[in-house]
Order: sequence, then structure tokens, then C-alpha cells
Amino acid sequence: MTAASRIRSRILSVGAAVAVAAIALTGCTSNDSLANQYRSGSGQNYIAGDGTVSEYAAGNRGEPVSFSGKLQNGDTVTSKDYAGKVLVVNFWYAGCPPCRVEAPDLQSLSEKYAAQGVGFLGVNLYDSVQTAASFEKDKGVTYPSVLDRDTGSVLLAFSKTVPPKATPTTLVVDKEGRVAARILGAIPDKSILDTLISDAVAEN
Repeated sequence: MTAASRIRSRILSVGAAVAVAAIALTGCTSNDSLANQYRSGSGQNYIAGDGTVSEYAAGNRGEPVSFSGKLQNGDTVTSKDYAGKVLVVNFWYAGCPPCRVEAPDLQSLSEKYAAQGVGFLGVNLYDSVQTAASFEKDKGVTYPSVLDRDTGSVLLAFSKTVPPKATPTTLVVDKEGRVAARILGAIPDKSILDTLISDAVAEN
């Protein structure tokens, strides 16, 4: 079974499980009202991507993406820091309901693939240092994030694959620095991103 077939199969499984998940979520307790609104299907005037998964064949990935940005601690991070490694880039902000829901899955996958050298980098589009840090502490996120609010430099670098208002968006960047896959909107299921990452890791 090809990677695309495996992902399509998982997407269908996710769709079939939506009703069950919705019932289960009604029994969950959480202090995160924005996340709960998103889980319940209440858009609250929020517009995001639809969870579309796109894979790009190695011959169709174009040129490597070069980027540079400032982390919350003031350090500079660049694409050169991830040379030769698979990199997962997640565009987010604290007031984004699906960002709040998917944060634990991203953290879990970052821990799973740490030993294989996979990098995870958040790109916060709107928040201050304090707001971003509060979100990360609340959600247990330990990988770094660029604060892109003032310059928009990282978003601009990925502008060919990341629409300006589609938050969250998650990209898998291959070992050559090219975008290998994109999830536009919330991650439909952790296993889908897991597959995209493992496929990128397996590439020579």
C-alpha cells in the first residue's frame, strides 16, 4: 500500500469515527473553552482550513525553503539549523481553537521522533512572548516557536504552500529543505501526520 493510500485510508477511518468521537467528547471535562467550542463543532466565527492533506512527489517539491526567524528567547533560528533533517513546521496562535486541540498531538510526535533527529518548529503568527509562553506551558509544548508577528518572515518564506489565513497549517519539510507534505487546517488524526513524518524520514 502506498503512502497516499495509507493516508486516504486513515482519513476515511477518521470520518467514520467522528460520531463516536463527538459522543465521547461530551463526557470530557476541560477548562479550555475555545478548544471545547471547536470540538463541539461551534465555529464561533472562526474560519480555518479543512484538514486537507497534500503530499508532493520528490520531483515536484521545487526549491528548498530558506527562512530565518526569532525565537521567544531572542535567539535566531534558520533553515540551516535543520539541514539534512526532516522538519515539521506548525503555524499557530494561542486564540486559534484547533491549534489548542492539536497541540498535544504535535508534542507527542515531537517526542516520538526526537531520537531520529526530526525537528519541530512552531511559527506563532500573532502573539506576544507572554501569550505564546502561557499557551506552551498550558499545553506542555517543549519544542521552540518563532514569533513571526512583527516580521512575517517565516510565513513569507513558506507563502507558496501556506495560505495567509489558514491557521493552523502543518508542513513536513524533507531532508533537503523542501515541503514534502501539508495539512491545511487542523490535523485530522495524529496517525496521518505520523505517517507523513515516517515517510519523510525513510527517504534517502
